[in-house]
Amino acid sequence: MPATLRWLGRRLILAAFVVFGAATAAFAAMNLMPGDPVLTILGSTNPTPALIAQVRSDLGYDEPFAVRYAEFLGRLVHGDLGQSYQLREPVTEVITGQLLPTAELALTAFVLALAVAAVLAVTTAGRRPAVRRVVSALELLTTSSPGFWIGILLLTFLSFRIHLFPAAGGDGVNGLVLPAITLALGMTGVFSQVLRAGLERALEEPYALTARARGTGETAVRTRHALRHALIPVLTLSGWALGTLLSGAVVVETVFGRRGIGRVMATAVIGRDVPTVTGVVIVSAVFFTLINILVDGLYRVIDPRLRQEKA
Repeated sequence: MPATLRWLGRRLILAAFVVFGAATAAFAAMNLMPGDPVLTILGSTNPTPALIAQVRSDLGYDEPFAVRYAEFLGRLVHGDLGQSYQLREPVTEVITGQLLPTAELALTAFVLALAVAAVLAVTTAGRRPAVRRVVSALELLTTSSPGFWIGILLLTFLSFRIHLFPAAGGDGVNGLVLPAITLALGMTGVFSQVLRAGLERALEEPYALTARARGTGETAVRTRHALRHALIPVLTLSGWALGTLLSGAVVVETVFGRRGIGRVMATAVIGRDVPTVTGVVIVSAVFFTLINILVDGLYRVIDPRLRQEKA
């Protein structure tokens, strides 16, 4: 138990540094961008010098950068993410109000990618080299294709031409299908390649040969014996994948006009809404670090040797 607590303590300290670094980088990037942020916030309303000065004072832009940064850290320590310049609401409420649609999209895309990758890997591992080469080429194509391009193609053929799914917005399952497929395709190619390689190694292990000798069918050997061992490397990728889903959501939610954190982030960046941008970055960093701690913990459960290592 002490070793486990020391391991968890180290991970939490590292996570705190990661979140602090992400918050600092986001705050600096938004405040050091060229141009006057006050004019961006006010928009094209031809503001008077008095109004500009008043807004600059209200938002603290009349203070030095170091002072604004110190005030930002002070609020952050107390869990205050500030107030959105655009929406005039606390950033915490803005994020929590948009978190559910993004979580729904991310989890659907993750499960879809993993399921399709498992089917592709099981059916092609060690079989028909020609079919495997074709599938591998398609995986490489989907992995290297930009998300916005995939989304536009899906919209063109499945929304605008045959009207099978809504082009923008849309509630329920119909409005979730195309965004989830767009977000899942690139991840599917990576998962499938890793799973296939793991399956081909697992199928040569003694337990697979023993199962065949007992009369177990090839499909059962692959799905009941080899697949669970091949899934272990995917566990490592799952931390990366779930983290990148948030960045992918920015593009997907914008293309499909969906509610969510990604769309809020894109709008906030364009409008120089510093509190919202930094708030989303902080929440994303917290999410990413917690996922990685969970993945590391699962490794310690799967492999008892890791629990015996000195902390």
